[in-house]
Amino acid sequence: MLKYKSLALLAVTACAVGVAYAIQVPQVQDQLSMASTDRQDVLPAYQSSPNGFTGASDQPRAYRPDTASLDFVYHNHDDMTRYLRATTARYPNLTALYSIGKSVQGRDLWVMVVSSSPYEHMLGKPDVKYIGNIHGNEAVGREILLHLIQYLITSYTTDPYIKWLLDNTRIHILPSLNPDGYAASKEGTCDGGQGRYNSRGFDLNRNFPDYFKQNNKRSQPETEAVKEWINKIQFVLSGSLHGGALVASYPYDNTPNAMFHSYVSQPSLTPDDDVFKHLSLTYANNHAKMSRGVACKSASPSFENGITNGAAWYPLTGGMQDFNYVWHGCLEVTLEVSCCKFPPAYELRKYWDDNQLSLIKFLAEAHRGVQGFVMDPNGSPIEKAQLKIKGRDVGFATTKYGEFWRVLMPGVYKLEVFADGFVPRDVDFMVVEQHPTLLNVTMQPSKPSSAESSASQPELEDRPQKKKPSSVVALVRNPTRGPTASTTTTATTISTSTASDATIASGEEEIGSTTVRAEHQPENGAGDQFVFA
Repeated sequence: MLKYKSLALLAVTACAVGVAYAIQVPQVQDQLSMASTDRQDVLPAYQSSPNGFTGASDQPRAYRPDTASLDFVYHNHDDMTRYLRATTARYPNLTALYSIGKSVQGRDLWVMVVSSSPYEHMLGKPDVKYIGNIHGNEAVGREILLHLIQYLITSYTTDPYIKWLLDNTRIHILPSLNPDGYAASKEGTCDGGQGRYNSRGFDLNRNFPDYFKQNNKRSQPETEAVKEWINKIQFVLSGSLHGGALVASYPYDNTPNAMFHSYVSQPSLTPDDDVFKHLSLTYANNHAKMSRGVACKSASPSFENGITNGAAWYPLTGGMQDFNYVWHGCLEVTLEVSCCKFPPAYELRKYWDDNQLSLIKFLAEAHRGVQGFVMDPNGSPIEKAQLKIKGRDVGFATTKYGEFWRVLMPGVYKLEVFADGFVPRDVDFMVVEQHPTLLNVTMQPSKPSSAESSASQPELEDRPQKKKPSSVVALVRNPTRGPTASTTTTATTISTSTASDATIASGEEEIGSTTVRAEHQPENGAGDQFVFA
């Protein structure tokens, strides 16, 4: 009890004076502090309040698009490719373009990185992503993600909020996961399934491994590309844009029940239900209409506050958001952004206006909760340490550089840390509203040698563990990644040219078994490497 009181007192004191503090735990070298570059520090010219930004700084500025660069029309795959290539050529210091693979018909699955360091990895800063057009006939998300790219790059020098976001986050935007389906779709079609599936007739949002049921559907190239992508980059937060409803839907999408026994679906809640509801409400409340919960049609369901649990809406097997969460510890929410799946192009400006603020505010939530490093007594990072918040049995892992992040609501928590060759650790910490909490954990070696300790551990299982392990086993499946972005004042940039991490030759970068083509590379110094580890 005394320990909790001490933590609470220190947290309150730090918030009151607005400075970082550190707690030295006896006999270990752990460090617990409030991150020194929260939003109030980044924008000192604006008056801050206990709730974060106030006044002009509380909102990103309105976006007045340059229609000469990107108009509100639908872009086919060739048009989209030309726009992305032109953009990364025009803004080489803010963007990097790469392909995670190809569709069945050979179209590139383009991803644009938008960040103040698009090619170089800055230690401690989170990676986030948006994915659009997973169903080919749900086209609004595809277009508003293109406008999000344009908004971010053109606002960086004029909007302090956007500058803060890009200086402290690496944003990966995949406008179209299903370009083949889009090519088969038709503008003005609000309902129906034409173009929904990939060119082999598979629903890509039913094609991922499932936590509750065996998914026997043959994995598709588009799905494999996403699985490889998120296995290489440890994303903290993600949004998947859909159409046909107006709601933010959060995991789980599936249910542990063997059969659906009722006409009324029941919620299937994750251990992080409070966080998922908060993330969903962040999007819905900043949307022009979503939080009203109005049904798109008289026969369609309405959603209280514009959010719903996925399984409570309708259960499905093989969804992408459940896979992100359980297999990789990435918090993904499905964002249904239009009642009409493929509305006329003249309505696109309205959809952008409705979603602009939500898209930005949602990504900023990656800077909520706890973040830090797991190290050995010499200060060296521990890769693939397995972490879990006590009472929340879906875990996450450290990167190659010992980094970790977890979005959490304000409260007192216990972090459980396991690593091969080290004594397991439990560390208490507190999360507050105003700042992310920086928590650095030092692990002590176990008495057996590392080789003996490693040999005694069970092999990785095909499915993630729901319950706390009795020994060091993977709580997420094979997450690996290089350095990312941070909320600390001074970010450490790490570049590497070792063959085991990545190599670039003739405009290509080899990432494990995945080839990523960089469309532009900076010409000077270490910045010419776009490295995923």
